[in-house]
Formats: sequence, structure tokens, C-alpha cells
Amino acid sequence: MADFVLKTVNKSAVRDLAVPIADVTSFNSLIEMVIADNPFGCVGYTDPDGQPVAAVIRNREHYTAKVEFVNGGKKVGAVSLQSPSIAAFNANASEVLANTALATAMGGEAQRNEDGESYYCQLKCHDPSSDDYYVTFTRKTVRISSYQDDAIKTTVEAWADDIPALA
Repeated sequence: MADFVLKTVNKSAVRDLAVPIADVTSFNSLIEMVIADNPFGCVGYTDPDGQPVAAVIRNREHYTAKVEFVNGGKKVGAVSLQSPSIAAFNANASEVLANTALATAMGGEAQRNEDGESYYCQLKCHDPSSDDYYVTFTRKTVRISSYQDDAIKTTVEAWADDIPALA
């Protein structure tokens, strides 16, 4: 019987943030900054179909809004809305907040629980060595995954050290 032979060593590292990222606008600004400024020195490439791919792209993302229903100071219900984009996140939360039939059915007034909301965006980065790796941002963490060269972690870590929101 054949054995599995290790071909690569992919690593993962995580940074827990001292303070969660304040809101979805700040979160998106951080993501857009990484894409626009390319602080990790990534390079664009051409995929096997001949299509150009940017150096840093959004690979996966989702945003979860939380709405609680309160009656007499007591939480009587809650709705969690996972959305595929920030635009959908904001639209879905607004829709639930304005839905009087839902508030009546829940037996309380709809209130946004922004502190309970979560954000997730995974960026795919293409290193000059041709390796792809991922930098995943949540409201409370930054994770580097699928990298092989420790220089990648060092570069991302040095950048994060200079960003106050990522302390």
C-alpha cells in the first residue's frame, strides 16, 4: 500500500485583537486599504484561463447583523441575519428594523445589537514566489493561512503592528 508523502507545509497564524473593530464601515475601510495599498507586496498574475487576477482579492466574505426585540427592558426575541456583502448586511438589518409585523409577532420593539454583530472577509494574496496565501479579517482576529515562507507572516505582522485597530 502506498504512503502519503508530505509535499508542502502550509502554516497558519492568528492575532487576537485587543478591541473588536468598531463597526462595519471601519472594517470595510481596513479591507479596502489592504486591497488598494497592497502592503504585503503581492503581485498580480494570469490564471489558467488567461484572465488577469489582481494581487489581492476578496476571496470570501459575510457579515452578520443582529436585531433584538425588547419589551419593557427585557429581550423577548432576536434575529441574526448573515449576508454576503456589506450592502446586503445594511439593507437586511434596515428591513428587519422597519418590519412592524415581525416586531408584533416577536412581542417587542426592534433594536440593533451592533456590539453582537460579526464581520468576516478573507483576502487571497499572491506572493511574488507564486504561492497563494490568505489573510482573513474578522471583527476580533486577523489570521494568515496557507503560507509556507515565514517571511510572509513577518511582512503581514509588521504591517498589522502599524495599524492601531489591529493591536
